[in-house]
Amino acid sequence: MHLELIAIVVAEYDPAIDFFVNTLGFDLVEDVPSLTNDGRPKRWVVVRPPHAQTGILLARADGSRQLAAVGDQTAGRVGFFLRVEDFDQAYTRMTAANVEFVTEPRTEPYGRVAVFLDISGNRWDLLGPSRAHQQPGKTNSSHAAVRLGRTTTRITVSRGVGTAPA
Repeated sequence: MHLELIAIVVAEYDPAIDFFVNTLGFDLVEDVPSLTNDGRPKRWVVVRPPHAQTGILLARADGSRQLAAVGDQTAGRVGFFLRVEDFDQAYTRMTAANVEFVTEPRTEPYGRVAVFLDISGNRWDLLGPSRAHQQPGKTNSSHAAVRLGRTTTRITVSRGVGTAPA
């Protein structure tokens, strides 16, 4: 058993795809036409970190209730977690790509952390090892961990956040 997808409600598909693929370095796994339950057109859009099993379904808001949830899916709390091996490199790349960080990097018992906003305004933790635990020369890989209720799914990917494929 594994968690296949989580959904993030977005205002529009294309800006969300651009953010997750070009800014965070996720893969666009699927982008196909589909229909709503009542037969209206929509798209089935899935992104995920390379080599990961769990993906994110980018679901365009449909109606006022869903529009109200865009950027507030976790009621203002951090609800998504992106773990990287090289925190400084990921933070520098994301900052250069104009990702909005709402906290400065800080060190906690579990490592380095800074909170950033995705394209919709949802809060994510960028997490990395403390400087003392970073290993020089280690291959740059990253982990995305998505917390849903009491369950956290951790995804390991083979490249750093925002890097181009080799």
